[in-house]
Amino acid sequence: MATSPGKHSSPLGWRIWQLAWPLMLANCAAPLLGFADTAVIGNTGSTEALGAIALGALIFNFLYWGCGFLRMGTTGFVAQARARGDQPEVTATLLRALMMGFLIGVAFVITQTLVASLALSLLDASAAVEAQTRAYLVCRIWGAPASLASFAILGAWIGLGRSDLVLKFQLFLNGVNIALDLWLAGVMDWGVVGIGVGTAIAEWLSFLLALVLLARNLVDRNGKRPELPWALMLDRQGLRQSLAANGDIILRTLFMLFGFAWFTNQAAGFGDEVLAANHILLQFITFSALILDGFAHAAEPLVGQAIGEKRRRYFDAVLRTSLAWSASSALCLAVGIFVIGPQAIQWFTDISSVRALAQGYLFYAAMYVGLSFAAFQLDGIFIGATQTQEMRNASGMALAVFIVAWYLLSVRFGYHGLWWAMLIYVAARACTLGVYLPRLRARMLD
Repeated sequence: MATSPGKHSSPLGWRIWQLAWPLMLANCAAPLLGFADTAVIGNTGSTEALGAIALGALIFNFLYWGCGFLRMGTTGFVAQARARGDQPEVTATLLRALMMGFLIGVAFVITQTLVASLALSLLDASAAVEAQTRAYLVCRIWGAPASLASFAILGAWIGLGRSDLVLKFQLFLNGVNIALDLWLAGVMDWGVVGIGVGTAIAEWLSFLLALVLLARNLVDRNGKRPELPWALMLDRQGLRQSLAANGDIILRTLFMLFGFAWFTNQAAGFGDEVLAANHILLQFITFSALILDGFAHAAEPLVGQAIGEKRRRYFDAVLRTSLAWSASSALCLAVGIFVIGPQAIQWFTDISSVRALAQGYLFYAAMYVGLSFAAFQLDGIFIGATQTQEMRNASGMALAVFIVAWYLLSVRFGYHGLWWAMLIYVAARACTLGVYLPRLRARMLD
């Protein structure tokens, strides 16, 4: 759900919308991979196979989410180099991220037995489910080099302002994956092995398509195709800068992961019904994040352009306009949760006690979404500006605020206190990043 473009009809407002809507659709299309796998196995396989797909998807989501720095660490550097007209650095930045993503993927393949054993040791599954999960993992893991290298290309596309290519990539990946799922797991009856093989093949085919599209679009302003600056790619300063930024983003991601894991774990302490209701409420938050992330991603190349050209006024305009888009969309989403949420809860579960709990706490999910826009948008601003150290520090400080708020509020107010701490957490994420904004603006000239 997003507001009408007419509300932000300035040229910059339209530019943000043109960048954002393909990214929103791409974000919403991404979960279809898991839906397709689940639907095929749910209709052709056993209960154990369905459980294996669920656990396998969880493991890969964690592995790939942890490698999100390959995308975020590429966008800002590409956008800034593009704004300076430094085409060799654009290409070198992409090559560094491609190399890193591919090597990490190869490492996953080489250590697949260790990865599978470690992941399964942390999950409580039956022997039958564990065996099928392992079979799924050792098949799908072969797509990791292609998938992680694709993260770098997606980051470059966003940095170049080509969100349309991100959408095309995601639709191609999902379409091929669904077709292979139906053929290998359905027609050929390969079960979870077919799902794993099909996904790996889809990831490689999508990566090859991305390389072709990138070769056609990674050109300089005079239409000249780029040379491959291998020496610049291996430049020590560039590598050091890239590794430092990626390290900061990894820590920032771990802080956020810990915060949400802490929230879920504390909810589990209030009983199974509360945990189930909490999971349903988080679905509203997750869906809203897919929309709001579109505006955050749209701001990244524009901020990178402002930084590369040292245009403070343009930076301020991007900040104001993107925040307006995100705020109005967050408000619409929050209202939508209030209005549609009770009916949606009926679709998620038929357990009356869980329904009642979820409906009773629905306003917290709506409030979270309404407050979250600033945190999302400032993340996009700082990614575009490649101010990853500030992102790392702000995320750590916000997590500390969350833990303190949880300690003070949950003891007295129980589950209500836990949700209030979560609301404070998302506000703290925005406030801690906001502290660094004046310093960021001061680095630009006009």
